[in-house]
Amino acid sequence: MATEKQVARFGPFANAIANGVKKGDTIYLSGQVGIDDAGQVVGAGDIGAQVRQAYANVAETLSHFDATMDDIVDETWFVTDVASVMGNMKGVFGIRAECFGGDPQVAQTLIEISSLVMPELLVEIKCIARV
Repeated sequence: MATEKQVARFGPFANAIANGVKKGDTIYLSGQVGIDDAGQVVGAGDIGAQVRQAYANVAETLSHFDATMDDIVDETWFVTDVASVMGNMKGVFGIRAECFGGDPQVAQTLIEISSLVMPELLVEIKCIARV
């Protein structure tokens, strides 16, 4: 018998994308960015503020499936300036550790791209969680 798919859709872009989809024990999150509940960019030009907001959005999406940051097993960061991220790695990854509540035990990939959906965005974080 096929496992039922559960979908979480909320926030300013609920009509355009699902925030997350759960199939079996795996949760696939759409890329999360530094946008608040009103659809406004948080921290234009500030990678740390955008990372913090993106992870807040990740945590909120996971909560719709009764999951937490501890359930994340894989994440991919898409950034518009990898040199800037690496130059501020201690600060950016310190924020990452804060958001995870400690040193994250996840597989992680960092990819530079030319742009994101809005020109003010610097980072998008896509995650897979297992529950």
